[in-house]
Amino acid sequence: MIRSLFSILLISLSSANLNAAPPDWPRLFGTAQNHSEAKGVPLTWSETEHVKWKTALPGEGWSSPVIQGGQVWMTTATEGGKSLRVLCVDLMNGKLLRDVEVLHNDVVPEKHRRNSYASPTPVLDGERLYAHFGAMGTVCLSTRDASPLWVRRDLKIDHQNGPGGSVTLWEDRLIIDCDGRDLQYEVALDKLTGKTLWKTERSAIGKLAARPADMRKAYGSPVVFEIDGRPQSLSTAAERLYALDPRTGRELWYVDYPGFSNVPLPVTDGKMAFVCTGFMKPEIWGVKLGGAQGDATATHVVWKQKAGAPDQSTPVVVGNRLYMVSSGGIASCLDTSDGRIVWKERIGSDFAASPLHVEDRIYFFDAQGTTTLIAPGDTFQVLSKNTLSAGSMASPAVTGKAFIVRTREALYRIEQ
Repeated sequence: MIRSLFSILLISLSSANLNAAPPDWPRLFGTAQNHSEAKGVPLTWSETEHVKWKTALPGEGWSSPVIQGGQVWMTTATEGGKSLRVLCVDLMNGKLLRDVEVLHNDVVPEKHRRNSYASPTPVLDGERLYAHFGAMGTVCLSTRDASPLWVRRDLKIDHQNGPGGSVTLWEDRLIIDCDGRDLQYEVALDKLTGKTLWKTERSAIGKLAARPADMRKAYGSPVVFEIDGRPQSLSTAAERLYALDPRTGRELWYVDYPGFSNVPLPVTDGKMAFVCTGFMKPEIWGVKLGGAQGDATATHVVWKQKAGAPDQSTPVVVGNRLYMVSSGGIASCLDTSDGRIVWKERIGSDFAASPLHVEDRIYFFDAQGTTTLIAPGDTFQVLSKNTLSAGSMASPAVTGKAFIVRTREALYRIEQ
């Protein structure tokens, strides 16, 4: 009888595991700064190997896939940017479930040829999806039927090169960086109604007024870290790293640096934040966390590294090492304590997607279709190189034992 009960228990557990929903990846870089605890993800793949499904995607969009409840969501733009759309794909079979226009532009703003009109990554929150298209609008949708719950189209700035930064969801609010050639501010919206909860102008506005207009903009995405026992929203804008109270929008402290058109997000090891300073001559800085007030530039900047810093992809921290890749394809490993370069090697020529750490490997997805896998450590070691028919501007997602990879042409589920 005991043996029979044990067999029934095993069958029940197996059935539960088979029916369990795969882990979610609800926002850009997941919930752990582009780390995943997944096991059994592929080491090699190609168009004919370890592709569970491949789904062609309409339009053009560089937003990264986000996953919840067995569904993959993204944004795209068609009709040359006039139609801004939300896509939903079935995680299990790759079927395109929804292709819904959420915003329409009669007049399309200018953008850089490398950018898309659907580059910011959406964020999921249970029954809601928040899709952001920069100054063209922000929309909250029901994940049940993709019906609109609220729309904001009044947060206007001049991006110059099109939308870039993604939104951050924290507690009951959606936090958005708005740093244009003309206006620079950060805003929090009520996630249920879309109403403005706070709006904070950048304290460097006076400083930026002395710069040319195209050096006042940025494409930052706010991230909320626990610092000094309280949440703080960090964002990179032109000339300045800001730390705000996400509840009130009050500025807590800042660090000045030389740079603009910032894209990479700040990342942290819990003791320091690692910040990329911007475009043209990017640097990466190590900033001590804790105890900062007002202008913390002189007191909290621990080190600066000018070589190999990225201006598009966000670095990833593994232990006491920081791994990054420049847009020109130079990968580097830095010591997090002092910014010293441990190694620096060329792995390609064109990178926008951010490196991903999973199963003691670091995956670099390039814009030409090649993914380079390296082993983390103080010796540069390539584990494999894998090629798809088109490259990735979007960073990948992980769920279960699968990568969800968006290329310029299609969405893939890559799994052994």
